[in-house]
Amino acid sequence: MKTLFIAIIMALTLNANAQDNNKCKEVLLETTAGNIRLKLYNETPLHRDNFIKLVNLHVYDSLLFHRVIKDFMIQCGDPKSKDAKPGDFLGEGDLDWTVEQELRLPQIFHRRGMLAAAREPDDSNPYRESSACHFYLTWGKTFTDAELDKMQQRLDTLYGYRVKLTPEMRETYKTIGGIPHLDGGYTVFGEITEGLDVVEKIQLSATDDNDRPLEDIRIIKASVIEEVKQQAKKPVATRRPVRRNTSGNRR
Repeated sequence: MKTLFIAIIMALTLNANAQDNNKCKEVLLETTAGNIRLKLYNETPLHRDNFIKLVNLHVYDSLLFHRVIKDFMIQCGDPKSKDAKPGDFLGEGDLDWTVEQELRLPQIFHRRGMLAAAREPDDSNPYRESSACHFYLTWGKTFTDAELDKMQQRLDTLYGYRVKLTPEMRETYKTIGGIPHLDGGYTVFGEITEGLDVVEKIQLSATDDNDRPLEDIRIIKASVIEEVKQQAKKPVATRRPVRRNTSGNRR
């Protein structure tokens, strides 16, 4: 009887874990430029859990978007930016750990509106591990076929023919836009579900020679807002509507 009870408890635990795996976390960034809502991918669990931990610890509250480049991306995550004075150089502040790279190409890539992890350059970071807290939101631009052909040659040189722009990726980069030259080198771990217009506005900001906006743009508060199931909901059964002719009789 005791063995049966333990088996039931284990089965319930496994079922609960399976249900958790079908849920994804969402984070709300309340910024001085507007709100941005992010969905974190279960396919990149190390980055997902690290980001959630930092949000729950309020690490991102009051941080600046310290690096903004038009037609490219907006970056945040320097802990020193919280108390930075106008003109201070930012970007070198970090926490004392890194996150193992989690590439999920070709399904997850640098199309417009993605959340990705910044990192140190290859010469000091050969395994391309992500920063503990720096992240960026992609904007980019749209590309022609000729430009994507050149981009593929660049990726072949950088990554030894391991990163290929699939037809689906190329079509997205031609119609929606993004940053294809970062594919294979940086981990994408989420996407913007609301507030892409806010990112567009921020990336158009006037900046200094270090790409810091001349007027501070700050995350007021970051918070986990809900868990939503990734799997599609089953359709709700409804009664077939009754059709009537002009005389009011059923048919």
